[in-house]
Amino acid sequence: MLHAVTAEPALQPDPDPGPTGPGPAADPGHAGLRERKKLATRKALGMAAMRLAVQRGLDNVHIDDIAAEAGVSPRTFSNYFSSKYEAICALAMDRSRQIGAALRGRPAGEPLWDAITHAVLQQYAAADQAPDKDWITGVRLVTSSPLLQGEYLKSSYVMQHVLADAIAERTGGDAGRDMFPLVIAGAVTAATQVAMERWLFTDPPVALAPLIRLALRQLTEALPAAGPLRSRSAPGPTTTSELKC
Repeated sequence: MLHAVTAEPALQPDPDPGPTGPGPAADPGHAGLRERKKLATRKALGMAAMRLAVQRGLDNVHIDDIAAEAGVSPRTFSNYFSSKYEAICALAMDRSRQIGAALRGRPAGEPLWDAITHAVLQQYAAADQAPDKDWITGVRLVTSSPLLQGEYLKSSYVMQHVLADAIAERTGGDAGRDMFPLVIAGAVTAATQVAMERWLFTDPPVALAPLIRLALRQLTEALPAAGPLRSRSAPGPTTTSELKC
């Protein structure tokens, strides 16, 4: 599903060729100037792709159009994305990765549910206002295209696994061996997707961030039997073997 389009990038797009292929989105807070310019270029291309698709319709947008809208060459576009579909879904993919980075940056002693909630909501801080009705209608048409479903499934997969790795690090578990991090990450990913689905189809339009906050709170309230989820600094069960009755 779509992750909301927010503010324009602070840095101007880099006209030089960027990384070969999409690659993982780096953490802007720990990137050098050149890397931040590349991230700005990727973000500008992704926003331009989504904006043009909403305005013109998916079939009427071409790579040259996206590059021109972002102020770069088609060659630069090809260094970041392999297709217009990948570019349209880039914001969702990057935000999926940034959630894991944000969770790693939360205070070590913070309860895990609180840390996850803050990490997810941090990526939607600009989505606190209801969108224009015509715009959300266009977004709904674009994101419902079967041509984009594969790319959005990739972003969901990335979010679940990046988040699971961050949860495992935080709890002292092993995402490759323990199911616990993936179970929690899968539940959080599903809750976020449900909120986005509601956001896309609610009439009149509503803000996305409160829906995500509500979905995560409902998820927390639905799992009282699991007990409090703890970070590494706090004692308590975190692996599947420890959670057995």
